[in-house]
Formats: sequence, structure tokens, C-alpha cells
Amino acid sequence: MKKALLLLLAVSLWACSGTDKKEQNALPMDELAERYVKTVLKLGQYDSDIVDAYYGPEDWKPNGTPADSLPAEELLTELRLIQENLEAQELENLTELEKRRVAMFQKQVLAVITKIEMVQGKMLSFDEEAKLLYDANPPHYEQAYFDSLLTAIDAELPGKGSVAERWSAYQAKFEIPKNKLDTVFQAAINEARKRTKAHYELPENENFKVEFVTDKPWSGYNYFQGNGYSLIQINTDFPIYIQRAIDLAGHEGYPGHHVFNTLLEQHLVNEKGWKEYSVYPLFSPQSLIAEGSANYGVKVAFPAEERLTFEKDVLFPLAGLDASEAERYYNILGKINKLDFAGNEAARRYLNGEITREQAADWLVKYNFYDKGKALQRTRFIDRYRSYVINYNLGQELVQQYVERHGGTANNPEKRWEVFGELLSTPNSASMLKK
Repeated sequence: MKKALLLLLAVSLWACSGTDKKEQNALPMDELAERYVKTVLKLGQYDSDIVDAYYGPEDWKPNGTPADSLPAEELLTELRLIQENLEAQELENLTELEKRRVAMFQKQVLAVITKIEMVQGKMLSFDEEAKLLYDANPPHYEQAYFDSLLTAIDAELPGKGSVAERWSAYQAKFEIPKNKLDTVFQAAINEARKRTKAHYELPENENFKVEFVTDKPWSGYNYFQGNGYSLIQINTDFPIYIQRAIDLAGHEGYPGHHVFNTLLEQHLVNEKGWKEYSVYPLFSPQSLIAEGSANYGVKVAFPAEERLTFEKDVLFPLAGLDASEAERYYNILGKINKLDFAGNEAARRYLNGEITREQAADWLVKYNFYDKGKALQRTRFIDRYRSYVINYNLGQELVQQYVERHGGTANNPEKRWEVFGELLSTPNSASMLKK
């Protein structure tokens, strides 16, 4: 009996020793962060879309010419080592914020692993891809739902023809002339900056430059350069309507991507030394927060009535447009925005092989009111960025629900700014927003 007890005690001590050894052998977070950043940067040498931004140490960048083909197994081995070490981290004595750091880091690593496997040929459905890359479960809508929304919009539009044709004719009244684009955008940016800086303390040197470009698959893009500086490009391939001035100024600038990246750099990279945030892999959970917060941030900075007043008083005159139809225009836009998830359905069906490119474009013409040329441009975006499309609308929905659940409702704007700013400055992903 005594021998049995001693044997049991020895086994228990061995088991505990093994557990402790596992925990002690877990590499420190800072070392994991460095290895992760270097791995993502190396992967970025083979796909220019992978690394959306980098503002870490210069000597972490890869040296020399990359190999002719992607060293997938080498990168996957390193990422899985990081993954195992993150799973072995001792969480008991960590703060809640530090626990969020570990959780978010794990999700980011999983996304990079998934992206490499996709490059190697792994086939995933639209929903599987969205879950693994963006930690999100995209909602499904039946076509009948979108048809019912079309019926409501149909009753609002003047003229004859299809809803898309009548909307196109009506919206033409609100196009910003190309020679006035810069003037209108600068006015929108200045107002967005003023409103954002009234609530957030940003670095003194933060700023961005705006360029107008062509032949891109997107309407606008923020290239964050580090040190609080961004390059923002606006695509002028297709007409730009008056509402896009504030939409893009807010989404790409204040309090959107520019502010999000600036706050992450300021609070997580510089103050806390969490170097994994010095690299932003585009196909990762961070993008859902980035795009969702950029869309929702427009509403935070410009509540509906304030936005309409500013546009009628300032932007419409600068663009040389008649503001008398502004209320009606925005009322119809509000209904049209409810069709936004139709674009996700087009992408899902197209990427899952259920419809052709031409059919996807026709769907976008019917339900998102694109002209055919722009619809085909959008399929180029889907080809390139795939399930990334969910990050805009689902991301906005999740961010809004989170902010409102924490007291940032429309009738409490100060609290909304506060909760929104905390969200921009801390580790978050789609599933983490639901907690």
C-alpha cells in the first residue's frame, strides 16, 4: 500500500513537473512577436497585398532577393511554432488586456497560416474562409429579402425603367465635378479632422496626403506609413457622388483607417512594445475591425442630421450642386444602404462556383445599382480580395453593436466617442466583440 502511494505521488509530481516545464518552455511574447513580424514580412515578398502596413524596426525586414517560389513549408513551420507557444502561455497572472493580446495574436497567426495554405491550393468555401481569416460568420440572406427592399426603393424613385436605371439617372444630379473633387474632399477632411481631434489626443505630427488615381479595383485606399502618417488614394475611374466625400474622408481618414493605425501604433506598439502590431497582414481578423470601424466611424463623427446640415451648407455649394433635393436623396440612400449585404451574396455565390463572373456582375447591377462597367470592376475586387468583402458591412454591424452595448448610443454621443476610441486602441476581433 505504501509503495502504491509513493508511486502515485511520483506520477503526480512528474505530471505537474511536465506541465510546469511546458509553461516554462513557452517562448516570451516579445520573442514570438518578433518572429511573427519577420515571417509575415517574408511572406509579403511574394504577394504585395499581404502586408498592408509595417512600421517596426528597419532591420526586421528581409534582406536580399527572395527565392523564386514561396517557401511555404518553412513559413508554416515557423508560424506553427509560434502558434504552439501562444497556446502554452500562462494566462493566470495576466491582466485582461494582456489576455486579449494573446487571444488576438492567436487569431492573427491562424489567419496567416490559412492564407499560406490557400496559396498552396487549399480550397475553402466562402464561409470557411471568412471564419479562418477574419474570425467571422457571415450572415446569409435569401434573394427574396433583397427583392423586398427593391420594391420599397422603387416607390421612391421618379421616372421609368428599372430601379437601377432610374437611380442612376437620379443620382447623376449629385456627381462631384472632377475639377472640384480636391476642394470638396479637403473640406470634408478638415471637418472630419476637427471633429475627431475634439475627442482624441493624436500625435502632433499625424497627417496624411490625398492622391487621385485611376485603374484600381477599389474606390479608396489608406497606405499607413508609420509615425502617424498615411497616404490616401481616391480612385476616379467612375463618377464620385457628393456623399462619398464624407464617406471616404471618414473611412480612410478621420476617424477611420488613419486614426485606427495611428492609435494602434501610439498605444500598442510605442507605449506597450507589442511589436506584433507593427505589421498589419491584410487577410486577418484585424481587417474586420479596421473596415468595420472605418465605416461606423463616419456615423460617430457625422450623426445623420449634423451630416446633412454640413453637406447642404458647405459641400453642396463647393461642388456646385443644388442642395434642395438633399433630404430626399439621403432618404433614398438610406434605403439603398440596406441592400449592402447583397454584394456579399454575389461574392459568396461567385467564389463558391455557383454563378459566373457575368452573373455576379448582373447581380451587382440589379441589387447594388452599379453600372455594368463598375460591376465588372467589383468582380475584379472579389477575385483579388475574396471574402474580404464581409469586413465592411458585417464589420460595421459588429462594431456598432459593441459600441451601443457599452453605452455608446446615438443619444449619448460623448460615450459613443469614448467606447469607439477604446475599441480602436485595444486588441479586438469579430468574436471578441461579442463578449
